[in-house]
Amino acid sequence: MKISLKKIAAMITGMFLVLATAAGCSTTRSDEYYGRSGGGTIGISMPSKSLERWSRDGDYLQKQLQDMGYKTSMQYADNKVEQQISQIQNMINEGPAVIIVASIDGSALAPVLAQAKQAGIKIIAYDRLIRDTDAVSYYVTFDNYRVGQMQGEYIVKELGLDQGKGPFNFEPFSGSPDDNNARYFFEGAWDQLKPYLDKGQLVVPSGKAPANVADWQSIGIQAWMAPTAQAEMETRLNSFYRGGTRVDAVLAPNDALALGITQALDADGYTQDTWPVLTGQDADQANVTNIVKGRQSMTVWKDTRKLADQAALMVDQIVKGEEVTVNDTETYENGMMVVPTYLLEPVVINAENAREKLVDSGYYSAAEIGLE
Repeated sequence: MKISLKKIAAMITGMFLVLATAAGCSTTRSDEYYGRSGGGTIGISMPSKSLERWSRDGDYLQKQLQDMGYKTSMQYADNKVEQQISQIQNMINEGPAVIIVASIDGSALAPVLAQAKQAGIKIIAYDRLIRDTDAVSYYVTFDNYRVGQMQGEYIVKELGLDQGKGPFNFEPFSGSPDDNNARYFFEGAWDQLKPYLDKGQLVVPSGKAPANVADWQSIGIQAWMAPTAQAEMETRLNSFYRGGTRVDAVLAPNDALALGITQALDADGYTQDTWPVLTGQDADQANVTNIVKGRQSMTVWKDTRKLADQAALMVDQIVKGEEVTVNDTETYENGMMVVPTYLLEPVVINAENAREKLVDSGYYSAAEIGLE
């Protein structure tokens, strides 16, 4: 198995920080910290502020915890694994009761989290499962397999594949190879779409159709970068879609990739009348606006307010010494343990229900998404 130099560097950085801290100090969270009626410091480690989704999560989660009487120590890691490790180490030195971690690389944090466990600090994995460690106490997320399933189901319905229609030209993308959630997204979608590929109702002119779910990383877009997705889509269009050949559907696992793909389609002359079925996830403002304009078909909305509310509740239950609410104790095996998990249900957003779901709930104003 190949391991990237970036991941090796991150692991070395993590081990160095653990050893350095162990040699210099040994802050241990006293059991007396737990069982309080509230208060204390909570660490929040977010991947990046450059994606709208994580900026919203961080701001809302911090506000919820502060409203509950907690102090917060929040850091964004600019999508740099080594930086996230260093920030978590700094949080550990502050001696919080709990650290909430939305990981960049789900397999690179084991050494630094081992030190958190030694200090008696509880870890909540936020939205992304953290792998290869027994230092994760809980996981809070949406049903990520269901997210992909919804994307696949939407393509099936819009193209009429279940009615035998086709063949249609189809281009699949998957998420960042170092994001554990990306496999669940792809697996959910592929389970819906693969039967139609096998029947010839979906064809992939670029040839970029993984033979099976295990090969999902072969079409992954590192760090979920929109410009990378745009460049990849431009390459596919220029190489395989000439002479009147058009793409009919694109599986984009999130809105950042969908935005890049939209730029490529727009530059290639696609119009609202010829626009392919295009999926997404996160209900980012620019993408919902595109949905309203007919330049993206759907997005799967994971109401991050509910995710943050649940994470804050779990923090409060941990600190107060109460039983922590979970609803899945079987699914999320991280290589060392099955992590107790709370799953939330995602929602499909399209042009027909955007006002009802997003505006009426206060997530966006009508003006923000082009409905005024």
